Amino acid sequence: MGTVIETRNLGIGYPDHPVGRGIDLNVKQGQVLCLLGPNGGGKTTLFKTMLGLLSAQEGEVLLDGALLANLPRNEIAKRVAYVPQAHTAHFPYRVIDMVLMGRTAHLGTFAMPGPHDRARAQEALDMLGIAELAHSEYTRISGGQCQLALIARGLAQDAQTLVMDEPTASLDFGNQVLVLEQVKALSKSGLSIVLSTHDPDHAFACANKVAILADGRIAAHGPPAKTITQKRLHDIYGVRVTIEKLPGGQTVCAPSFGR
Repeated sequence: MGTVIETRNLGIGYPDHPVGRGIDLNVKQGQVLCLLGPNGGGKTTLFKTMLGLLSAQEGEVLLDGALLANLPRNEIAKRVAYVPQAHTAHFPYRVIDMVLMGRTAHLGTFAMPGPHDRARAQEALDMLGIAELAHSEYTRISGGQCQLALIARGLAQDAQTLVMDEPTASLDFGNQVLVLEQVKALSKSGLSIVLSTHDPDHAFACANKVAILADGRIAAHGPPAKTITQKRLHDIYGVRVTIEKLPGGQTVCAPSFGR
């Protein structure tokens, strides 16, 4: 498996406001890297830098071995797709039209989507099991369905890596499970995924690797079972937790209230 996205000694931040330093990460084809960490730890800034929306303050980001800083914007979009949190749309786009926006990277400046682009958008909906929503208004579907539609838009982009910013935020329990199941299925199909979450259980459920970002630095990086420990979570969040493996093999993390 080749490395599809990598950061080397990466420094992130804004002009006159450094946020993080010395960030070394790598994701191989078919892997899921879950980014954990407290609010204000630098997760969103890291994502913006990995997508080329912010310039690295030091170090470098590589996509398929190529320096991100040397790639044109449309070439970056062909290699990595961004999936934001589900949001309330202001215009009643049909779901298929929302997904079709993912084809922009493959079109000329004034080009219109053609039959191939529409077919790719429909295939993305089919892959996620929401083909029946194609002609529904995006503003009228559930939060979980909105999130799947945004993932479909990323798939239609034909990038091999998806960067997902808290894809389960604000979703109910059932829709969280639905999205995590799709993350696992997409990784098995060969896509590489980097996602952020506040819930260690999500990392146990779908990730091959975990990186904990705190105070702008990687506090730990490795397989979930070795990286997410009771002591480490207490040190970072100030909360005592119990981590247990259920009879079915799933690992869960629960706060120890009142202890």
